[in-house]
Amino acid sequence: MTDTSQAAGTENDQEVTIYDELPDAPPKKRLKLTWTGKLGVTVVAFWVIMVFIGPYIAPYDQAEILDMDSYLPPGAEIDGGGTHWLGSDKNERDILSRILWGARMTVGISFLATILAYLMGVTAGIAAAVKKGWTDMILSRINDAILSLPTIMLGLLIVVALGSSIPILIGTAAIIYASSVYRIARAYGQEIMVMDYVESAQARGETIWWIIFREVLPNAAMPLATDFGLRLVFVVLFISSLSFLGLGIQPPDADWGSMVRSNLEAMQFAEGWGVLAPIWPALAIASFTIAINLIVDDISAKSGGDLAKKMI
Repeated sequence: MTDTSQAAGTENDQEVTIYDELPDAPPKKRLKLTWTGKLGVTVVAFWVIMVFIGPYIAPYDQAEILDMDSYLPPGAEIDGGGTHWLGSDKNERDILSRILWGARMTVGISFLATILAYLMGVTAGIAAAVKKGWTDMILSRINDAILSLPTIMLGLLIVVALGSSIPILIGTAAIIYASSVYRIARAYGQEIMVMDYVESAQARGETIWWIIFREVLPNAAMPLATDFGLRLVFVVLFISSLSFLGLGIQPPDADWGSMVRSNLEAMQFAEGWGVLAPIWPALAIASFTIAINLIVDDISAKSGGDLAKKMI
């Protein structure tokens, strides 16, 4: 009995020694932003807050007609009291109020669509990287078929066929951009699956679900989070482009893309500072998208540009 116990103990010691020599997953890195990244975070945080409180702090309702004149300049007084701080639009509505209301539509819908795109794209991409074989081939061919279609054209076809309701817009943007998310999630998944720390987990007999949630996803989290910002920019521009073409958010709801389109006549017919009517919502779009790019560039620069090699 003593010899048997000693033999078993020796085998256990050998197993522990073998596993101790296998590498662990790389340590998690803390994110430190430069002043440009912090500036981007501040601007993005401002617009995210406006998504929730914008309609409550807006001076007027998004559809309220206040004057008898279109394209009033910034600071124009309203009959009966009040001020158009950014001027009025084509239909005599307050531009500042509509920008604050429009944040909920433009930014809010884009966030929901991007999150849905990531749920679909990351799930399919990691599944393809882990399962390989037929699963990888089938998912990749379906994804290639979606990627082969021009983004705006595919969006127009879906919206024209099914309508331009908010759920349709969210679903359309999610499906279109999930294909790009799939590519980067699959690329990082394949790269992580051949790492030594994943092989050590497999040698220990860990389940595939343990490997996915404890090894693959944590180590792909930072590049995927960075890519999330860029996809959000693309979705914002996509939703705004559809609205600019008249197929996105429909009146009387305000969103920044439709505000630019409806006020373009100000560039020809407005007098004085009233020509800025289409500029204000365009600046709102630009401020949000540029701020996200500042954050992404700041994070990407610290990764040595590795993310850019996998993005499309």
